[in-house]
Amino acid sequence: MEVVASAPGKVLVAGGYLVLERPNPGLVLSTTARFYAIVRPIHDELSPGSWAWGWTDVKVTSPQLSREATYKLSLKHSMLQLTSARESGNPFVEQAIQFSIAAAKATIADKEKDTIDKLLLQGLNITILGSNDFYSYRKQIEARGVPLSPEVLLSLPPFCSITFNSEVANGTGEICKPEVAKTGLGSSAAMTASVVAALLHYLGAVNLSCLGQSSSDGATERDLDLVHAIAQSAHCIAQGKIGSGFDVSAAVYGSQRYTRFSPEILSSAQVSGGSCLPEVVADIATGKWDHEKTRFSLPPLMCLLLGEPGTGGSSTPSMVGSVKKWQKSDPEKSKDTWSRLGMANSVLEEQLRNLNKLAEDHWEAYESVVRSCSHLTCMKWTEVATNQHEELIVRSLLAARNAFLEIRLHMREMGVAAGIPIEPESQTQLLDATMNMEGVLLAGVPGAGGFDAVFSVTLGESSGTVANAWSSAGVLPLLVREDSRGVSLEVGDPRTREVSTAVSSIQIN
Repeated sequence: MEVVASAPGKVLVAGGYLVLERPNPGLVLSTTARFYAIVRPIHDELSPGSWAWGWTDVKVTSPQLSREATYKLSLKHSMLQLTSARESGNPFVEQAIQFSIAAAKATIADKEKDTIDKLLLQGLNITILGSNDFYSYRKQIEARGVPLSPEVLLSLPPFCSITFNSEVANGTGEICKPEVAKTGLGSSAAMTASVVAALLHYLGAVNLSCLGQSSSDGATERDLDLVHAIAQSAHCIAQGKIGSGFDVSAAVYGSQRYTRFSPEILSSAQVSGGSCLPEVVADIATGKWDHEKTRFSLPPLMCLLLGEPGTGGSSTPSMVGSVKKWQKSDPEKSKDTWSRLGMANSVLEEQLRNLNKLAEDHWEAYESVVRSCSHLTCMKWTEVATNQHEELIVRSLLAARNAFLEIRLHMREMGVAAGIPIEPESQTQLLDATMNMEGVLLAGVPGAGGFDAVFSVTLGESSGTVANAWSSAGVLPLLVREDSRGVSLEVGDPRTREVSTAVSSIQIN
């Protein structure tokens, strides 16, 4: 038996910093960048006498990093013991495995537990793959002396080998140990969610076969809730802190409006540090999670575009720390800024939802307006409206744009007050120029901001023009787009599918 599950990366387009505190929401889009976890047995048959064993084998392979980690798993405690070199392990994967196995045992009826033990005694062979979109190939492209274009990224083989930064500046002048160069799409959350989903399905704790089908029901939603609770817990333990969780939620449920869970939900897991897993996981699986998620996605004929400026790196934890320090030192000003940001975020969400509704109710008018506006700068959008419905659509487009300009203004103010580059000057110039281009609705820095990435939401077919302009300005346009799906059960190894697709696209003269 083989199970392959995938989970997407994310882009937080609104709600940066505010999403850390309830009840402030964030608008998060899931993407075409996906992590895949492949789970299969190590041994096809059980060895004689294996039922008396207290331990079984686990092997985790990351082909892109040329790494293989081996473990012994305690069947009683669901804890892993690394048996290969220390640097071969990954805390996110390890916690995902431990929490998933403990969750399967805690939620499956006693009469089914022999089935789980049989699967575990055959060993777990786990392969982890991440889309190229999660990783930065900018340095390799620059070293080859070729243009910073999406076409060059397309020429890379799927699941390409990953290189490490030789040294990493975290934005505060400190030099950190070498790490994988990433694009900021939430790789650890997507990887954790994919491993949890694959293992829970493999062990029979959830059934993800109906995801995305009209037949999916409350049972499927409950299964997703379990995947979310376990992935969220494992991710927090692995990173050593309880974050807002929007990245894990997007990886599980897809694009959404997200309000964080109360941190107290995970206190038992944090206090234990991951020990006493069966008891901790039973609490987590049956506990009442109070996060809020509402389905949300970009309106039709709009395209999410991401770019990698390559102008240095930013450390999200240190930037968050600086904002919290500013909040304590100037509570009145910070409260006012957050209030204004919250209102602008709400207006943006309201207008994007309104555009989705207008597209549903008046498709011909909507399509006509969006396609016309995609060839014009925003100053001329009002000229395309010829009737009442078209006027409403244009008005909503401009209101969304103005709300986003206000969001950027307050984010910059917060950055200046906290002494951090939330929207650095170099990004401001690029984003202003982008927003003045034909067919551009929004352009900003995602999430906590900084130097790592920029995004744009474009109308119609105008994303190509923006990508070309970014390339000319030294920004590498990425291939990633919005995909509103969360975790998915896949048919077979994605490497086989990618090769088949590449072969079928070859033209034979």
